[in-house]
Amino acid sequence: MTTPIHIDLQITGMHCASCSARLEKILNQLPEVAATVNIATEKAHIDYNPQQADLAALIKAVQGAGFDAHQLRDFAAEKQDRMAAYRREKIQFAIAALLTLPLLGEMLLMFFGIHAMLPGWLQFALATPVQFWSGRRFYAGAWSSLKSGGSNMDVLVALGTSAAYLLSCAVLLANFYGMGLDQPIYFEASATLITLILLGKLLEARAKGKASGALEALINLQPKLAHVERDGVMQELAVEQMQAGDVFLVRPGESAPVDGEVLEGSSSMDEAMLTGESLPQNKQPGDKVYAATLNQNGLLKCRALAVGAHTQLAAIIRLVEQAQGSKAAIQRLADQISAVFVPVVLVIALLTLAGWWLLGGEFTVALINAVSVLVIACPCALGLATPTAIVVATGRAAQAGILVKDAAALERAHKLSVLVVDKTGTLTEGKPGVTDLLPTPGISPDELLQTAALLAQGSTHPLSRALLDHAQAQARQIALAQTSGISEVSGHGLRAEIDGEHYLLGSPAFAMRESIAIDEQQILALQQQGKTVIALARSGALLGYIAFADQLRASSRAAVAQLSAMGIRVVMLSGDNHATAQAIAAQAGIAEFRAEVLPQDKAAQVQSLKESVIPAQAGIQLDKNAGFRVKPGMTNLVGMVGDGINDAPALAAADVSFAMRSGSDIAIEAADITLMRNDLMGVADAISLSRATLRKIRQNLFFAFAYNVLGIPLAMLGMLNPVIAGAAMAMSSVSVVSNALLLKRWKRQT
Repeated sequence: MTTPIHIDLQITGMHCASCSARLEKILNQLPEVAATVNIATEKAHIDYNPQQADLAALIKAVQGAGFDAHQLRDFAAEKQDRMAAYRREKIQFAIAALLTLPLLGEMLLMFFGIHAMLPGWLQFALATPVQFWSGRRFYAGAWSSLKSGGSNMDVLVALGTSAAYLLSCAVLLANFYGMGLDQPIYFEASATLITLILLGKLLEARAKGKASGALEALINLQPKLAHVERDGVMQELAVEQMQAGDVFLVRPGESAPVDGEVLEGSSSMDEAMLTGESLPQNKQPGDKVYAATLNQNGLLKCRALAVGAHTQLAAIIRLVEQAQGSKAAIQRLADQISAVFVPVVLVIALLTLAGWWLLGGEFTVALINAVSVLVIACPCALGLATPTAIVVATGRAAQAGILVKDAAALERAHKLSVLVVDKTGTLTEGKPGVTDLLPTPGISPDELLQTAALLAQGSTHPLSRALLDHAQAQARQIALAQTSGISEVSGHGLRAEIDGEHYLLGSPAFAMRESIAIDEQQILALQQQGKTVIALARSGALLGYIAFADQLRASSRAAVAQLSAMGIRVVMLSGDNHATAQAIAAQAGIAEFRAEVLPQDKAAQVQSLKESVIPAQAGIQLDKNAGFRVKPGMTNLVGMVGDGINDAPALAAADVSFAMRSGSDIAIEAADITLMRNDLMGVADAISLSRATLRKIRQNLFFAFAYNVLGIPLAMLGMLNPVIAGAAMAMSSVSVVSNALLLKRWKRQT
């Protein structure tokens, strides 16, 4: 089976939601091509089978739809292209505005009762370049749309302005030949409409540029030059020329050029751009530094570990771009409406023309009212309502240390009713330490520790690592011995044979299952202190117990309280016994927990919660921040936060999954949202941002629908002048984008 290839194309020439929907449909009609087109970022994200299509075929399909495309280049090059296009649009608008001002002036004078009309020939001379030079983009777009069997905003604008312009030309020509038509001319209306729409597009482009400002800020963080030591000589190199293994310096006040490890020196680094955490992090030899983090004080000598596309910063940028290009489910409604919107508007405009002409008898009045309908009913605001909010929200999330993989996850997060939390590494630091060595009579603490550490050498379990670290810290030499048949029983412990004797290291339940007598009261007393206890036995005889404690993260209790205040039920999963799990849950303020859950059973626990419904005694809650009702009988929407390899199946099973940055690569890959701070409060932040984003999307969709629902009937009734309709249409898109930009004001819970 051929592996699909992913490619991103930069699209030019799209003007509204109908354009992006039509292009997406055309691309998806190609064999084995899956594409999504984002009007806010003007990009097409395409997966295709290289045996069925190639880059040239994809670009040809885009061009056949009336647009243009090129493979995505680096951000700086794309920004230069956008700036050049913006300058061209400013020039076009400035020329259109200069030609339109005299025409608009006579309209304004009429409001004050002054009828000073320009000669018809002068109005024609001023309006014609605006119509066919400044407005040529609308004709080109309309023709391309109609040619490919669709219709878009350009069709509405071209029809509306052409009708007003051609009617004026007909009246002017008739009067020139002495036919004496007693009809007004509307050159000022057609020219002003085009100029106002160009102004709206200019303001929209500027606002959209601000929407992606967070991504641009991330890209601009990385320094361009680095101080690299090669062949014993310190030299300045472009960051792009650095290689893994290079030794580099980070001076006070400078940013790290790549990810690396400190070799010499000590300092503190501002990692706010990476984690959203404002407090500087101390760095000593052996600690890691990350690209674009700022050195506050002290000189650091480091070795490069990851360069170019492999740095944490590059990974963040990729995830932000991926999220900004994805679609939320709520966008489907706007796409479905946009697909039929323009044809419906054309029918309404024809009905308006026919109705006014037949009932009123004035063709000119009928035509102008039909033009108002065409102009007021632009679907631009509808198409921008959702993607612009997603672009701003995902950028703001990245600044706060929250990496969203796709828009659908951000949308779903606002409806979470249950959050499943893994204990180790999520609620706790994930670094258990040995607290008690309790050997049986005749066994010394050293012997207990050395024997347990010998068995633990072949295991990657956190408790095994804690045993080895403790033995090393106590300067204990682990005795070498002939070991054979070491086997790990997942979720229970280890078996091994050393010098001909059988050993067991694992949970008390594991030891009891193997018919080893244990002191349940002694173990329970330790577990009630929140400690994890393991037993060591040799040939069926108990050698002793070892107790561990994993410290609760400083922010866990506050985060659980915040989540509960947001109306979210927090459930803890733990592989520990009931007493230990209960103690940790009590420390964190969690009322509901599941103990002795094996790694392979975590996904089943998540699935069980997903299938459960909100109990009747819960009553009806209205979360004003969430903006939705939680009712008895509703199925729970379940989130899962974890950090380990064994959490990956549960993360995949959850409706929305969160992974800690400190976790395994597999967990991060399986998660929808990655928290760059190892802090459960990041989940509360992500849900808070999700709710804020959905509020903005709903507001935008309401404004877009309300604008058309109110505007079209007013235009049909003759209560809207075409110029006012054009101004309203131009400003509607700007207002939607500006409203989405308010998401930049969102702040973290802490």
